[in-house]
Amino acid sequence: MSVQNERSQAANKQTAMKILRSRLAERAEEEREAELTKERGDVQNIGFGGEAIRSYVLHPYQQVKDERTGLKVGNAQAVLDGDLDPFIHAYLLAKAAGNLS
Repeated sequence: MSVQNERSQAANKQTAMKILRSRLAERAEEEREAELTKERGDVQNIGFGGEAIRSYVLHPYQQVKDERTGLKVGNAQAVLDGDLDPFIHAYLLAKAAGNLS
């Protein structure tokens, strides 16, 4: 690496060392990210992109609809209390049929 911005050799050396330190820090960060990626394996993006899995209607009538499978359940309170078996069953059937990704 060659840096000759200043007349003084000491100033050029300091500038070169700053550049070298920043490149080494950048490389260490890349290596750390690569190691974390290797440890984690494949990571799926699960960010919220405005796509809801289920929609809940609680007034004027009650209904919960699974947007992936189209399953509709009229007892929203049971779903809110944790009764997700119908949704799981519909999802597994749709996945087995190849209708979901």
